[in-house]
Amino acid sequence: MSRSPVGAPTPPRPTDTALSTRGIRVSYGHVQALRGADFDCRAGEVTALIGDNGAGKSTLVKVLSGALAPDDGEVFVGGERFRAHQPTDAQDAGIETVWQDLALAPDMGPVANMFLGRETRRKGPLGWFGFLDNKAMTAVAQREFAQLGVTADPRRGSVSDMSGGQRQGVAVARAVSWARTVVLLDEPTAALGVVQTKGVLDMVKRVADRGLAVVLISHNMSDVLAVADRIEVLRLGQRVASYTRAEASLELLVSTMTGGSVQPDTDSTETTGGTR
Repeated sequence: MSRSPVGAPTPPRPTDTALSTRGIRVSYGHVQALRGADFDCRAGEVTALIGDNGAGKSTLVKVLSGALAPDDGEVFVGGERFRAHQPTDAQDAGIETVWQDLALAPDMGPVANMFLGRETRRKGPLGWFGFLDNKAMTAVAQREFAQLGVTADPRRGSVSDMSGGQRQGVAVARAVSWARTVVLLDEPTAALGVVQTKGVLDMVKRVADRGLAVVLISHNMSDVLAVADRIEVLRLGQRVASYTRAEASLELLVSTMTGGSVQPDTDSTETTGGTR
């Protein structure tokens, strides 16, 4: 495991990471949500971000998605320093987020939701007057649904008529269709049953197989161990460990999250595997 002296954030190697942070700090008044948090995810891998309540997961995801500017620290996209002032900046960098509430318009259909705010206009004069190319958008939706295994017809019904797993599928398909670098998934199976959960986890693996970096934020350790290639553990606003799937076990993850086996290592700004 390589180590670096404490000091200015060291950019990750572009070939190693799709999205990284170094020394991220965020405070809400006197409360320190993140205390120099590091994070790494790689293209073509599922990286799970876990931690107990109050560990700083939600705050870090807001930073990664561009919804929150950190007080200090650096974000890197492909090894290059990146600063988002709003979520659209992260989207422009190829980072898409599926929030726990999915952010879908319930009375609209799957195709309309996938292109909400990014509608494709017809070519020529009709497009100049705002006419949409529904045929092209439907074709994209059908292709994404088929490739991701979403069990719903994008041409029919409204999102409100779909099951929880199908709604999650629409949200993921929307993110994947626009993402070029990273897809952030915030508790994607939180309200789903066993069968629907399996479908979503299969979808997560298919997204990574397409070469995108997938960040899975979850409290469900079974889900994490089922799909994650690497697992980043936050505790008290810091990354305290990074494990490969082969290294991880339920007992180890719970122990690390609660401080039973590992303490934050303030002498290092990089983790390449194993405990820190």
